[in-house]
Amino acid sequence: MTYPDATGEFSAAPGPDPRNERSAVIDLEAIRHNVRRLASAASPAKVMAVVKADAYGHGAVPVARAALQAGASWLGVAHISEALALRAAGIDAPLLAWLHTTDSNFGAAVAAGVDIGCSGWELERIVAAAREQERPARVHLKVDTGLGRNGATPAAWDRLVGEAMEYQDQGLLRVVGIFSHLAVADEPERPETDEQVAAFREALAIAEDAGVDPEVRHLANTPATLSRPDTHFDMVRAGLGIYGLSPFDGTTSAELGLRPAMTLRTLVSQCKEVPAGQGVSYGLHYRTRTASTLALIPMGYADGVPRVATGGPVRVAGKTYPVVGRIAMDQMVIDLGSEASGAALQGVEAELFGEGSDGGPTVDDWAHAAGTINYEVVTRISPRVPRRFINEDEPARSSHPLVGAPGKAGAA
Repeated sequence: MTYPDATGEFSAAPGPDPRNERSAVIDLEAIRHNVRRLASAASPAKVMAVVKADAYGHGAVPVARAALQAGASWLGVAHISEALALRAAGIDAPLLAWLHTTDSNFGAAVAAGVDIGCSGWELERIVAAAREQERPARVHLKVDTGLGRNGATPAAWDRLVGEAMEYQDQGLLRVVGIFSHLAVADEPERPETDEQVAAFREALAIAEDAGVDPEVRHLANTPATLSRPDTHFDMVRAGLGIYGLSPFDGTTSAELGLRPAMTLRTLVSQCKEVPAGQGVSYGLHYRTRTASTLALIPMGYADGVPRVATGGPVRVAGKTYPVVGRIAMDQMVIDLGSEASGAALQGVEAELFGEGSDGGPTVDDWAHAAGTINYEVVTRISPRVPRRFINEDEPARSSHPLVGAPGKAGAA
C-alpha cells in the first residue's frame, strides 16, 4: 500500500485485518436456522425473507442467499434501489419492492423483473414503465386494512382493482399479489388484528369478483407468522424473525426457537487505574465510588450504538459490565471495579451483544437500555463497523427435526 505525500512516498506493509478491531459478526447458519423455523411455522404458506435496510444491518446479499438456501421462496425490500442491488449481485429469486416516491425507477424495476407494490398512485407510472420496457410489469396491489400507512383505502380499493385489471387485459401488467400489513401483531391479545384480517378478506373478495387470480396473498409479518395461523394465506413476510430476534415483549428468541445472527464485538482499547471520584465521559455524570479500573471500549454512536444507552452491557473475559457515563461518538467506558487487572484485559475481546445462549449480553438488553426496540439496535449499526460473515457455506442437513418450539406468544 502506497501513500503519496508532499515529501515523497511512504510504503507500508499490509496490516492486520481491520475487522479484528471491531466487527459485526453475522452467522449465516443462524439465518438459515431461523428461516427453516419460520417456514415450519408458516407451512404450507411460502416465506418471503425481508432483507430491506441491508437486511436489518446484517448484509443484504449474504443474508438473501442464506435465506434462499434455507427455503425462502421470495425476497422483500422497501426500495427499488435495494432490489436492483440484489439483482446486480446475481440473485434472481422472486423479489418485491413496496415503498416508492414519484422519482422511483419503475422502468429499472420492470426491466429487472422486480415485483412492484402498488397502493394506487403508482399505477400509471408502472404502466408507463411497462410500455417503455415493452414487457408487462409484475404488480402486488396493497390495501390499507388499518395500519394507516401506504396501501389503498377501502373506499379506493374497488377502483384500483378495476384499473389494474384493465391494464392486465391490455397485457401491460400482471397482478401477481395482493397484500397488506398488520399493526399490532406483536401484541397477540389485541382485537385490531382480527379487524384487519376481516378487512383483508373483504378486499380479497372484491378483487376475486373483479377477476383477479393472484399468485400470492400475503399479510403476516414475523409475529403473526408465529402466533396467528389465520393470517398466513399463501405467503408470510418474515423480517425480524430471520435475524433471530423476538417480536414479543416478554418472550425470548430461544423460547421461539430462534437464534440471534449478529454478534457485535470489539477489543478493549485501554485500561487504567483511577482513584475514587474519577469522573467519566462528557458531563461527568458518573464518578467512581472507589479506586477502580476503567476500560475504554472503542465503539460509540457513530458505530450505531445508541447514545442514550448508558448502562448497556459489555462482556469482557466472561464477565458483564454496564457502560458508565455518556456514550460518545467513537467510544464508551466500563468500570471494571477494584479487582480486575487492567493490564491483563487490554486487547481482550469485548462483546456488546450476541446470541446470549451463554448468559452473555443480547440485543434486547441494549434495546432496554436505550428505551427502544431490538429492530432499531441491529439496523442502526453503521457501515463503519465491518461485517464478518461466518458459516457462509451451507452445512450438510441433519435428519434431526428443528429444535425449539414457540413460547407463550407462539401459542397465542
